[in-house]
Amino acid sequence: MTQTRPPQGAQAALRAVRLLKLFTNERPEMSLAELSRASGLNKTTTHRLLRALQSESLIDRNPATSSYSLGAGLMALGVQALASSDLRRRVRPVLRTLARETGETATLEVPFEDSMLILDEVAGNHVLGSAGNIGTRWPIHATSTGKVWLAFDETGIDRLGETLKPLTANTLTDKDALQPQLAEIRRRGYAITVDEIEEGFTAVATIIRGVLGDVQGALSIGGPTQRLTAARRNELGTVLGRAAQRLNPEF
Repeated sequence: MTQTRPPQGAQAALRAVRLLKLFTNERPEMSLAELSRASGLNKTTTHRLLRALQSESLIDRNPATSSYSLGAGLMALGVQALASSDLRRRVRPVLRTLARETGETATLEVPFEDSMLILDEVAGNHVLGSAGNIGTRWPIHATSTGKVWLAFDETGIDRLGETLKPLTANTLTDKDALQPQLAEIRRRGYAITVDEIEEGFTAVATIIRGVLGDVQGALSIGGPTQRLTAARRNELGTVLGRAAQRLNPEF
């Protein structure tokens, strides 16, 4: 995936940010040695950065285990970021309408590194569905939102790394095989993934443009594959297209 060149003189800040990014759902707590090894920094430098982050409540240290985890300061920043997101405020009423009209969970997602981040969601009225995923990240190549972003973003396939990880047996991991799929997405205006993120989960997505025509995010409707049949998926693609048109009628 393409990267923006960092400014000169920002080495310490970049190192601190990269330490924060090492924490994941799978590894919510890490020792000094683990962080040092994963970051490629020596223990002295790692410890100094961790203490600086801890002083701002961005990192917590467990006194019983001496391990580190993300701190309350980051949680507060995350809540503030959500509250101040103009895109989230603009799209929220549309998500409510989509969830009410389709009965399925509607999400707003934006790209973050090599993944799509769920910025907001509204659950549908079905008992069996997906919800509670705000802040979750999924690999960009395995999601309907990621594929529609790849199809319409100027950098396209170049956003992907060399190795694409399979999440299920249906996940497409060949970049060359993705190209005709992206062309089809551009033709019809929406993307579909079936059992690619998780067995039994299907989603449909389309892009959201800004006032200048730039791609700002993606709208998605997702639910059980059993319920989202081929005919239903095409219906949802049309519904999403109308929703995106309401958000920006010029495109």
